[in-house]
This record gives sequence, C-alpha cells and structure tokens, in this order.
Amino acid sequence: MIKSLEIKDYALIEHINVEFGNGLNIITGETGAGKSILIDAMSLLLGERATTEVIRKGAPKSLVEGIFSVAENNKVKKLLEENEIEFSDELIMRREISLKGTNRCFVNDTPVSLNFIKEIGNYLVDIHGQHEHQSLLRTETHIDFLDEFGNYTSELTNYKVIYDLLNKAKRELNSLKEKESFLKEKTDIFSFQIKEIDSISPEDGEEDKLISELNIMENSEKLLELTSSIYQKIFDEEDSIYDSLVKIKNKLDELSNIDSSFSENHSECETALTLIKDISQSVRDYNSKIDLEQENLDKIRERLSSINLLKKKYGGSVNSVLEFRKKIGNEFDLATNYSENISALEEQINKLRFDCGIAAENISKKRKIIGNKIQNEVVDVLNLLGITNATFKVNINQIVCDKSDENFITFNKKNFRYYSSGYDEVEFFITTNQGEDPKSLSKVASGGEVSRIMLALKTILAKNDKLPLLIFDEIDTGVSGRVAQKVGQSLKSLASFHQIISITHLPQIAGLADHHFAVEKKFNSDRVVSDIRKLNKEERIKEVAKLMSGELISEASIKSAKELMGL
Repeated sequence: MIKSLEIKDYALIEHINVEFGNGLNIITGETGAGKSILIDAMSLLLGERATTEVIRKGAPKSLVEGIFSVAENNKVKKLLEENEIEFSDELIMRREISLKGTNRCFVNDTPVSLNFIKEIGNYLVDIHGQHEHQSLLRTETHIDFLDEFGNYTSELTNYKVIYDLLNKAKRELNSLKEKESFLKEKTDIFSFQIKEIDSISPEDGEEDKLISELNIMENSEKLLELTSSIYQKIFDEEDSIYDSLVKIKNKLDELSNIDSSFSENHSECETALTLIKDISQSVRDYNSKIDLEQENLDKIRERLSSINLLKKKYGGSVNSVLEFRKKIGNEFDLATNYSENISALEEQINKLRFDCGIAAENISKKRKIIGNKIQNEVVDVLNLLGITNATFKVNINQIVCDKSDENFITFNKKNFRYYSSGYDEVEFFITTNQGEDPKSLSKVASGGEVSRIMLALKTILAKNDKLPLLIFDEIDTGVSGRVAQKVGQSLKSLASFHQIISITHLPQIAGLADHHFAVEKKFNSDRVVSDIRKLNKEERIKEVAKLMSGELISEASIKSAKELMGL
C-alpha cells in the first residue's frame, strides 16, 4: 500500500504531501480543481513518460515521491535483491523531471532506469484511468484483458519465440525470392570478382608488412654499408673498439690487484666487452642476410601494386576488400544453390508453422478455462453492481484459412490465421435482459454498464493478482442513484483486502470512505494552485452533502449525508 505521496511543482500543484490510509480512500473536488492531476503524478512516478510541460511555471523541476509499505511484497523484495538494491519494509520511489531535460528515477535513494520504475510499479499499483473503461468498446483489447487473468505466461513466452522465428524465416524466404532475378544476373560478375580477389588473396595486415619489407630492400645498399662500417669499427680496424676495451680491461685488472676498489670497474668493463661483442655479432648476422636481389624487390612491388588495384576497385582498404569478398561469396553461394536454399527455408517454415500451431493451441486451452471462470465471476459481480440477470460470454474463435494466405499456422491438419499472441480471436459478449442472446459488448452496452463491467473485471483481476493498491479515476462515469450505491459497496468490499484510492463525484460512493480527501483550488501570490487536505468527520459530512445539493447545503442534505455515511 502507499503510505504517502509528495508532489512538488507539478502542473497546478506547488507542494502537497498527502498521507493515505488502509481501506477506501476517496478524493472529491470540483471539476478543474486538480483531482486527476494527482493520478497523472502517480502515473509519472510509476514510469509514464513525461515532458517538461508538466513542470510548474517558474520552477526548475517537478518532483514526485511515494512511500510504499512492502513488508509482505515478495515480488518487490526479489526484484530489489536481483538489482542489488537494499530492501526494507518501506519502499521510497522518486521521480524528477527538470527543465534541462534530465529525467532521474530513484528507488530507496538508488538511481535506477525508467524501465525499472515501470517494472517495480507493476507489483505495487494498478491505475484505472478516467476513460479506460472505453477500451472495452474496442474488441481488439479483449484478448489482453483475458490474458491478464491467465496464469500461462510461460506458454505465451514459448509461443512468442516460435512466432519470431517463423516470421524471420518468412522474411528470409521472401527476400531470397525477390533476389532471384538479381542473383542470376549477377552470377557471372560475382564469379569474375571472386576469381580476381582470390587470385591475389590479400591478408589482413599483409600490406603494412610488405611496405616495411620494401623500405628495407630499397635501402639495402645503405644498410650493407652501415652494418659493415659498424662491424669494422668494433672488430676489423686497428685499435678497434673491442681491442681498445681489452687493453683497458687488462689495466683495470692490474689496478684491482693493487686496490680492490677497482674490482667493480673491472667487472663493468667485462660486461661492456660482452655487449660490444653481442652488438657486433648481431650487426654481422644482419649484414649477411641483406638481400640485394632485384628480383625479390620487384616481387614485393608487384604484390603491393596488385593489392592497391584491389583496394581501388573494392573499397579503399584491404579490410574492405575482404568484407566485399565475403559478401559476394555469400551472394554467389545463394545464386548457385538457389533451389536448395529455397527448399531448406520452406521446410524450416513448414516445421515452424506446425510448432507454432501446437504452442497456440496450448494457449487457447488455457484461455478457454480462464474464459469460463471469468464468465461466471463477472456475472456475480455485475449482480452486486445492480446489473441483474446478466449473461457474460467470452467468445474465443479461430479463423481457418487456406495456404494462399501466408499468415497461417497449422494445427490438427488445418490452417489458422495467427497473431503475436496466438491464433485466438477473443470478444466479450453480454446481455442484460433475461431471455435475450448475448451480443457484442462493443455494440450493446451503455456507458454506465461499461463502467460497471470494467469495475467487475478489475475486481476479479485484483482478487487474483493481489495487487496492494488499486486506483480508480471516476469509475462511476455514467451511473447514478441506486446503481451508484452498488458501485460504492463494491469498492468498499474490494477495499477490505486492497487499499483503494478512488476519485468520485457521487455522494453514494464518497459517503462510504474510510478516508476522505478534498482537492481545492487556491490563490497563492496571484497564482492558482491545487491543494489537497484530509477531511475530519464534520468536514466529510459537509462535503458529501455538497455533492448531493451543490454549494447551498441544507439541513436536509446534511441529514441525508449522515444517512449515507451510516452516522
């Protein structure tokens, strides 16, 4: 449940901090006072996208913070542990939107992503928006409502994997068929280009190596001269460096025999002799390997020339040449093995159509079980909401098609049209008159009935999912009088095992509140701001009376308000 909600500089709200309680929390207020702004702010906190337009004029940023009690919410606990965020009995969620465009989210003071906020919000709150009941009038949404009740997530996930593989294989097949004429036209060109590249077969990094070898060979005479000169200076000349060092070493030897302090110098001189000897040997070995053959030089130049030609024709670098070779090699293989590739893909697609059909049927079986359960439960709740003698049907059908329609999967030797969630088409049917056959909900239900049907669905879903908090923004749209009393009683019943926050304009619902809040417009420094305050007992009576009779509160409306409230 939510314990408190703090909002700063959001739309008309300057700063509010409201504490909610267990049970049924009712919010009332005049039209335009800012009731729905509270719900919008809550939606922002739970991950809805927002722009800087929500920031109150003159403020640098908007802030929404909620404190939730999650002591017994194991799903939240697991999610926090998986993301290495500290868990405690209270969960603090905060969202900030700044004029600079930055969007920051925090959970227990730990920065998190917007997707994480959304994910954790799914375990805390279900918000029923002011016009959400209208989605029931769109037949395509009915399958989503049904799947919300179902406990077949693994089946849906498995189906989606096969569905994606099937669509991918179909795209590859269509692409290959579209390429057929192109591939056949290009086969000779590809063959020539492959032979041209393969006759040279450049290797990655080879060019740099050849350039280095060419540089050495083009300077071979100078290298020969320099290495010969170094070797002569060290060994061959009179008074060579080596001979001179030997003489110095001998003298240091004599000195160290007289004074041991020269021993270190003697040792260092021996080391120098070893180094000089190593240098001379290395230079001599290098000198012996110097290649003065013009033929080898010409071969390197010719090789580099061939590589440069390929570079000019196929991309400007050896890497580009190799990438091009790989690409046309694949295209050439497709062209030369076109029939085999087509057959292989068609075989793969047929198998995936079959696998997809089995997966879709597994989901369909689950949907039928859940559909039957929902039919009975919705009727029971509708009866409590004043729609008696109702019949509610969840129709689940499939469309059989032939192979001329590419969008088919196969089950039990029949072909069915398929979708991202299976091969079922789901539609809700209803009749509220005894003896009449159910008809499409989208065609026969009135506005007030649709609101109550949505409340029935939410009631059943809430019981199944055990969501801690349910928020209803004017669920009572289109209802009044005795029906409103039924809606209020249903919300009150729901609030016995859930925390409910409900915005309403009906006294029959407001009178049942465990906690009643009023949203009001005020002037602050010549600016309009929205504020919210919790009403005490006397204020609650007056607010309910005002909902009944308007601004002029009479003794009769006060008396009626008390009767509604059971006082």
